[in-house]
Amino acid sequence: MRRALIAAVLSVAIAVTGLTATAPAHAVTGGPIDDLAFGMHIPQISQGEQTTVNDGTVRLWDSGVAWGQVNQANGKYWWNGLDAAIANANAQNLQILYVLGSTPKWAASNTKQGTYPNKGAASMPKNIKYWKNWVTAVVKRYGNSIDAYQIWNEANLTTFWQGTPKQMAQLTQAAYKIIRKYDPTAKVVAASTTVRLQSAYKKFFPKYLKELKKVKWPIDVMSVHLYPEASGTPASRVQYIKQVQSDMKKGKVPASKALWDTEINYGIAGPGSSRPRVVIDGPTASAYVAATYLDDMLYGIQRAYWYYWYNNSNLVGIQMYSGTYGALGYETARNWLSGSFYSCTEGTPNVCQMGDNVNPKVVAWADSGSGTFTVPDNATVMCDATNTCVPVAPGSQVTIGSMPEWFGNPPAS
Repeated sequence: MRRALIAAVLSVAIAVTGLTATAPAHAVTGGPIDDLAFGMHIPQISQGEQTTVNDGTVRLWDSGVAWGQVNQANGKYWWNGLDAAIANANAQNLQILYVLGSTPKWAASNTKQGTYPNKGAASMPKNIKYWKNWVTAVVKRYGNSIDAYQIWNEANLTTFWQGTPKQMAQLTQAAYKIIRKYDPTAKVVAASTTVRLQSAYKKFFPKYLKELKKVKWPIDVMSVHLYPEASGTPASRVQYIKQVQSDMKKGKVPASKALWDTEINYGIAGPGSSRPRVVIDGPTASAYVAATYLDDMLYGIQRAYWYYWYNNSNLVGIQMYSGTYGALGYETARNWLSGSFYSCTEGTPNVCQMGDNVNPKVVAWADSGSGTFTVPDNATVMCDATNTCVPVAPGSQVTIGSMPEWFGNPPAS
């Protein structure tokens, strides 16, 4: 029965878009999409910062509340900053993903390993009981407020971790047992791995999967950071998604484990000194942001946390704060997708059908190049990722490129 239903939905999508039924490279159905698909970093959240977009979840990292900043001495905790961050998130009805790492200087086995946010932060704790005590303290204090715990940030980079994949799996397993004991409904998210520095990714990620498998997958979610290289585009990110999913398949990651992108932006300098930062603004910024969340729907990334809500950062390529094209693209994509069931096909363009022939709601975009698209029956407007709408005639042909376009009636709000 379910197979018949899915086939019917796909048939509607093909008919509406004018595509033929010749085996698309990739097709997926699902939904509804909830607001948790739209994550954000808010560095100043403990100072009361609030976004003006409808994000559903916040990742607490780079916000002054890491392990070494809270647990400042053995058995002593400075909770004020984390209390304030969580209270502000709660006030905004944001679910919270909290990053449990990295190691305090006093607990580090080697204080020369890492400098951010403190010396020794990239070191394995000299005694795993310090880690267990820390995780226990956090979960007991915030069990009603923190919805998901991430083990570590970017554990494939020596900036953040200089232990082994096996040691990271040991920390993961230890935290999992504690979280399950005191807050069994919370999600446990694996240490994140960046992808764009391929040597570091390949050195860490497959081995981490191997070690997690040995201890019976003490996680609910796998995590990667899919920043492309400085000149990269959403199409570059799609290639990373496919690489990660291929490696997860090779590593025999259970299908029940979701995949999250817990940091994403574009234009960040690197890898290496020969790739300077690229500033991305105007409608292109809106297009990149919207395409990111559309690609998540098409390729099975359950959540993406945008990095970050901050005024005029000189680090990232796309700015995200009130009045920016980045924020406009984020909010537009959220309005298109939130609450939707979907049937998507990969192509040029990609197409996601979220309505029906009577009430069409279709989004089309091309990760690279451009293609021709047939305006669905009964659709009267075409709205882009800046939420600029123009009238269209059903059955007419339009060209779709990297700017995502929504087709429907009435226009997206």
